[in-house]
Parts: sequence; structure tokens; C-alpha cells
Amino acid sequence: MDQLKVQPAYQTFTCNGELDAEQINFFNKNGFIHFASFISKDDVQRLWNSIVSVHEQWIAENKTKVHGIPIVFGEDENGNKIVQRSPFTSLFSDELHSFIRGEKLKPFIRLLSAQDARIAENEKDGVVVNHYINHKKSELKQMGWHTDSARDIFYFHKVQPMLNIGIYITDSTREQGGLRVLPGTHRQKIHELLFKKKQFISLREDKNEVAIEARAGDLVIHHGAIWHRVAMSGNQGALSRRITMYVPVICGKPIVKGDHSKTPFYHKLRFLAKK
Repeated sequence: MDQLKVQPAYQTFTCNGELDAEQINFFNKNGFIHFASFISKDDVQRLWNSIVSVHEQWIAENKTKVHGIPIVFGEDENGNKIVQRSPFTSLFSDELHSFIRGEKLKPFIRLLSAQDARIAENEKDGVVVNHYINHKKSELKQMGWHTDSARDIFYFHKVQPMLNIGIYITDSTREQGGLRVLPGTHRQKIHELLFKKKQFISLREDKNEVAIEARAGDLVIHHGAIWHRVAMSGNQGALSRRITMYVPVICGKPIVKGDHSKTPFYHKLRFLAKK
């Protein structure tokens, strides 16, 4: 594992269409990449308005799952019921669906280096929106160390490479907690991908971790095999709020989810470390 302990100088890039060789090499080496000001503040607001409409509809309908994946509800600092993790979000919004399927995200699909790489709106957990807030009645304050690719095990399938494209709806500074990654671990062996840490349960800071600091409108991609966690904010209430929309890029045999899909076991693991 010594060769995997890559500690890059943190840097951000801009994307004006196709990715260049420097950007592809950085991602291949480290397993993540950060693009600043990927979308405008107006676009961020439009996306958020669409997300809010979906969440309000689900709350009104008392909806608890989408295609077998639980919706995580909590309360904000004012005691209002909110959706804190919404799966398959883009399937309920024409605005979100159009953005996900538009031209802006297509260049990133090639980072997966698989002929059948695709954006997965109706596979895995679909497009997920995470709404973190540090509050006593919040159900999503942090998330323990894990690898996204490991979920294939719970579907009894071979582990396949994947990407998560994170679009930041709010700012995410170091003080607010947020994404932490272990650079280079996407190139580890399968045993380390599964067992280097206790999936979702291990919360402790790692001396080799890199904190991702992003602004609303930024885009951060991480490889599904990289070890990462979401740190708890040092702030409370509204000052701790962090919202990110994740778009999965996957490959392999399609497994389309539907109304009769079962809840995978890994969702139970998430709640072991939700506090």
C-alpha cells in the first residue's frame, strides 16, 4: 500500500468542454478531481428549486422509499421536516432530468474508461441529493469511511468501477465538514477496497486524508473505489448546512430499479454511524 499513499498538492481545474490530458492524468493518479465554477449561481438556484419541489411532494405524500431505497428524513434547526437523502431524485423532475442528460456532464463519462459507461438515473440509487446539517434532530450529520464500489457485493455481483459526480448546491468549507478522500486508494486491491476500514462505521480522521473544499456551483468527481467519508461540521444549525447532488456513472450489466425492488443491506450499515 505504500505506493498508494499519494498526497497531491490540492488544486482545482476548469472544464470548458472536453477534458485535457492533465486533468485525466490527475484523476487517474489520485481518484478525484475538482472543477471550480462548473455551473452558474443561477443554475444552482434552478436545480435547488427543482429539488425542493420533489422533496415537498414526497413529504406531502408521506413517501418513504423510492425503488426500494429509503428516503432519509430529518428536521432542520427550525423544527421543519426535511428530506436529507433523496434517491432517484432526477426521475421526479423534468428540470433535473434535462440537466443530467444534457451535454455538460458527458465529458466526464470517459473517465471511467469502459465502453458501456453510462449515467445511471434508474440504477443503483440513481441521482442522490444529500442534505447534511448538524442539529440534534438531524438524521444526516456525517458518514463513515466507505467505498461506493463495495455496494456491488450486496447485489451479489462482481465489483465494477464507477464514478460519482458531485455538484455542489451550497459551499462546503473545511470548517463545515464535508468530503474527505484518501488519494490513490482507487487503485488498491479488492481486499483493501472492501476491508481497509470498517465500511460506514469507521469515523476517525486519517492522517493521509484530503479535505475537499468547494463552492456552490463547483463539481467534484470521485472514483467509486476510493476510500472517502463525510466529516461532521463544526458549526450548528443553518451554518452547518451542506447540500450536494451526486450523479453516478457506472458500467456492467444494467440492473434497472423499479417499484418492487428490495432494499439492499448496505443501507442498514449507513445508520450505524449516522450520529
